[in-house]
Amino acid sequence: MAITLTVQALVAAAALVVPAELIGVYVSLIYVGAMLGSLMAGGWVQRQGAIRASQWGLVLCAVGLLLSMLGHWVALAGGALLLGLGYGPITPASSHLLIQTTSARRLSLVFSIKQTGVPLGGVLAGLLAPKLEMTIGWHGVLLVTALACLLCALLAQVVRDELDADRKPDRRAGLGDLRAPLMLIFSRRSLTLLAAASFCFSAVQWSFSAYVVTYLHDGLAYTLIAAGAMLSLGQVAGVVGRILWGWCADRYLGAVGMLFSLALLMGVGTIGLALLPANAPVPLVALALMILGAAAVGWNGVYLAEVARQAPAGKTSLATGGALTCTFFGVVLGPALFGVVASLFDSYRIAFILIAIPALLFGTLLFTRRNLFAPQKSTTPAS
Repeated sequence: MAITLTVQALVAAAALVVPAELIGVYVSLIYVGAMLGSLMAGGWVQRQGAIRASQWGLVLCAVGLLLSMLGHWVALAGGALLLGLGYGPITPASSHLLIQTTSARRLSLVFSIKQTGVPLGGVLAGLLAPKLEMTIGWHGVLLVTALACLLCALLAQVVRDELDADRKPDRRAGLGDLRAPLMLIFSRRSLTLLAAASFCFSAVQWSFSAYVVTYLHDGLAYTLIAAGAMLSLGQVAGVVGRILWGWCADRYLGAVGMLFSLALLMGVGTIGLALLPANAPVPLVALALMILGAAAVGWNGVYLAEVARQAPAGKTSLATGGALTCTFFGVVLGPALFGVVASLFDSYRIAFILIAIPALLFGTLLFTRRNLFAPQKSTTPAS
């Protein structure tokens, strides 16, 4: 739902008579809203329950899409912020539910499978939105997506009473709800390290997603269609990677060891891509993109599982909200900084190399400080 308008950027921009490049501002505003939504998520989940918090998130997304239909730049900015505000609580709410029902030995895998919904949703939007736009226009696509959000919110009511039985409706709301998630994250060094690493990882992920097509087109002389296909290859590798890395983390390396390995793979993939000559064989380019995509798109599930594992009992949604605020900050700043570096040095190659260095450093720091990470919590065994 958050990328429904982005996949129609050219059509919407032409209709609104604005540059298509402004879609980057739209995406940034979504994640500014998501940061705020993540900070509020812990309080929402504790007071109203995870399902009700998710329902409110879906309703806010629907309102954001409907507001974006108005087309005016103020409405688009407000719609983007509402989309982010609705998107922010979804992951903390789901983490709250999964930590209670998932066996510790399967935690990374289950969280990783859950996280495949994000890139798969992007693939679905990329496949359906352009075709729907041809028949009902971009306004119609936003309306259909908004109605789908409302329908999902309505269907979730079926399980609300059972899954929200632990809610505390008498809990008061206040400004402390916005501070509490970050205070929790920065009160535990293990959570602080995870959040800082996620800032760097998300910067690599979204710089890759935002700029690899332009790099392949300008630097390696690919057509836009061929470059887009290569990007899709990297995204598919990320979907597969999310499941594979979750399984490896549970069975062999542990979450911290897996995140360190993924930081190394991000470095290998990013630097390898940057050093490819203009006449590099297609299979070699595809290999670099698959390595980079598998790592840069595939790390989220293992990370969220470890955040849930390190959170104090009963505060999973609070910790996840605080950690995701740092993650989303990387989404907002990473691609912007990448663009500044690329412009300053007139080189996407240098920008790709430099964006990978912080991810490598924090991945290594996670591994060298792995003694900070407590043993896995006991959770309700999954049948």
